[in-house]
Amino acid sequence: MSTLDALWTELADIKDELAQRDWFPGTSGNLSIKVSDQPLTFLVTASGKDKRRRTTEDFLLVDSEGNAVDPTHLRASAETGLHSKVYQLTDAGCCLHVHTVDNNVISELYAGEGQVTFKGQELIKAFNIWEEEGSITVPIIENYADLKILAESFGKAIGPDTRAVLIRNHGITVWGKSGFEAKRHLEAIEFLFSYHIKMKSLMQFHGGQPSLI
Repeated sequence: MSTLDALWTELADIKDELAQRDWFPGTSGNLSIKVSDQPLTFLVTASGKDKRRRTTEDFLLVDSEGNAVDPTHLRASAETGLHSKVYQLTDAGCCLHVHTVDNNVISELYAGEGQVTFKGQELIKAFNIWEEEGSITVPIIENYADLKILAESFGKAIGPDTRAVLIRNHGITVWGKSGFEAKRHLEAIEFLFSYHIKMKSLMQFHGGQPSLI
């Protein structure tokens, strides 16, 4: 099996697993995995595909501008520019973007602050943060209709310690050095989002205030 075929299979396996979690409603979401650094090329999901199905047209190979490397009738995901920014600004080898109710709710709750920070939670260790009072902050950016502006804003939000970026009323983008690490980061951040929403609801119902953030 060639390197490209192996990476294709790895990304397809991740897609299948995330689809089982219902993290691709209405054909939303996209995934990518880096193939080469010089020049930058990566496999990315084709636009408009049902991600519950596994086909030979699920992904296409694109360059740093999001253009197909080989002739194809497929169109790269509209958000390919976000993936390109991740690969240009970090050491990531895989990038995942999903739309869930939880990450949309969190984006609305904390959009005014421009970020959400979690601390004192066990799942933070999934990001290799092992300090006693460790924390992780996720930037929140506006959901610009102009995809070039969105990609620029997205890129500006990525700092040395950034592991994920949340787009308001849109979705979360996470990355990792490998497909396994990227999936681990996604699972952890979605857990933190869900936990916080449930705890916040419970505390408000009982007249208290959560101290998670």
